[in-house]
Amino acid sequence: MKKYFKYIKPYRLYFILGPLLMLTEVAGEIVLPKLVGGMIDNGATGLAGEGYIIRQALTMLGCICLMITGGISGHYFAIKGAVNFSSDLRKAVFDKVQEFSFKNIDSFSTGSLITRLTNDITQIMNITRMGLIMAVRSPGMLIGGIIMAFSINKSLASVLLVLLPVLACAIFFIMRMAMPRFARMQKGIDNLNSTTQENIANVRVIKSFVRQDKEKEKFRAANGELCDATLGALKVMVCTMPVMTLCMNIATLATLWRGGNVVAAGGLEVGSLNAIIQYITQILSSLMMVSMMIINSSRAITSFKRVGEVLDTVPDLTDADAKQKGKEVTEGRVEFKNVSFRYHTSNKDNVLKDISFVAEAGKTLGIVGVTGSGKSSLVQLIPRLYDTTDGEVLVDGVNVKDYSIKNLRNGVGMVLQKNVLFSGTIEENMRWGDAEADMEKIRYAAELAQADAFVASFTDGYETELGQGGSNVSGGQKQRLCIARALLKNPKILILDDSTSAVDTATEARIRKVFNEDLKDTTKIIIAQRISSVIEADKIIVLDDGRIVGEGTHNELLASCNEYMDIYYSQAEKEVG
Repeated sequence: MKKYFKYIKPYRLYFILGPLLMLTEVAGEIVLPKLVGGMIDNGATGLAGEGYIIRQALTMLGCICLMITGGISGHYFAIKGAVNFSSDLRKAVFDKVQEFSFKNIDSFSTGSLITRLTNDITQIMNITRMGLIMAVRSPGMLIGGIIMAFSINKSLASVLLVLLPVLACAIFFIMRMAMPRFARMQKGIDNLNSTTQENIANVRVIKSFVRQDKEKEKFRAANGELCDATLGALKVMVCTMPVMTLCMNIATLATLWRGGNVVAAGGLEVGSLNAIIQYITQILSSLMMVSMMIINSSRAITSFKRVGEVLDTVPDLTDADAKQKGKEVTEGRVEFKNVSFRYHTSNKDNVLKDISFVAEAGKTLGIVGVTGSGKSSLVQLIPRLYDTTDGEVLVDGVNVKDYSIKNLRNGVGMVLQKNVLFSGTIEENMRWGDAEADMEKIRYAAELAQADAFVASFTDGYETELGQGGSNVSGGQKQRLCIARALLKNPKILILDDSTSAVDTATEARIRKVFNEDLKDTTKIIIAQRISSVIEADKIIVLDDGRIVGEGTHNELLASCNEYMDIYYSQAEKEVG
């Protein structure tokens, strides 16, 4: 739990004032029954005059005002402390996720990370708020009530000595049962969030395959699991209130029975008996609040652990040991030296095996191969989205691990296989490449990517709002906008991972022409399914099962590489057909 103290520290004043101010409410709770008892014993029986009654009434009124002031102030500071603490914690978790490598992210599901950032931190906020309010109030009422009850009549107050151990055992048993149930409930929320997110994000695919009924069944199953887990957890909590109420009623009846005999014998005043009953009620109420806080804390403990798992995750890809942090990518020469790679250390087989090649600065390198041959894995090693398992990747003669991650990635423009646009305008999406770019620069990058014409055809032009993930533009338009965004970055290395697959051949030819004429100082690395996309490249490498099986120009590969010939002639036959 020590890891959370640094997020509490800026708000420690709220964490101190909240509980302290609740003491004034506790003081009032403890004093009032005594004052009421005195009023009954001396005022209602006529033993005291009108002046006594007025003084007692004014004292009680002052007590109530103090309780209200302290209670409201205590709640205010408790809420302020808990909300600010949870807000900073949520930001810290989000910042930590931003530091994750792809490998780190792979270890958590997206739905789980969303649950931890929202539901789990909300649980932490609630228990923190409850703790600040109850931390002093409940123990204060418990201790104060016991002292006051025993000071009035030890014999009557002794009923608590029987009930308190029973309640403590009941609370312990309930908490022990509740904790694993809440853990299952949080996992159920993870599963439901993942199912919901996947369904909504891919709704077009679902509809096109008429999979609505299957997805409804899948959601129903996830929702049912969560429902069962929640019911299992809440059933335990439901037991708390009846147990506490039963104990409270038994204590009240026992006190009235014994107290009535004592009053009848003249050993106790009616007002004092009333005060003892109120104190016993307060004691049991404080125990009820403590039990509720303990049971809720069992759920919060699960949330603390889940959030802690994210905070404790050490990013496996950092630049802490980088030897040339100040260096920037200036030329764009890329070299692989005996590189092997696998995604997980538990995997026996490497995805890439002993890869060596050079992409000279300003030249175009094409990469082709059948699906699953390792093309995307290879290019992701250049900007260090993953690190090599063996061997080295050099940029401008320097190992990529010796650059600062920021400088390395600033020098690399990458258009991933899965094109991603964000909610906002086209202009805002373009500015991911250069936040300071003026409209002239933005339009120029769009022209190079053959995107300016269709953007200009929109009513709002570059102010057109894009749906989530660019859902209101076509696949080809999305690809061109992603290319334009990368070009606006003005990188020394431009990587296109099958990024023109949805573009017609004529538009793709214009894009290739732009690359040859306007990006002469940029190293272009193009992954393609179509040979026509890389036919003019200065060098083409052919991958098969994670190995380079061919390297050279188009004509050289046609003469020497069987795998390349198979791909080329199969595509030529399709075009003829």
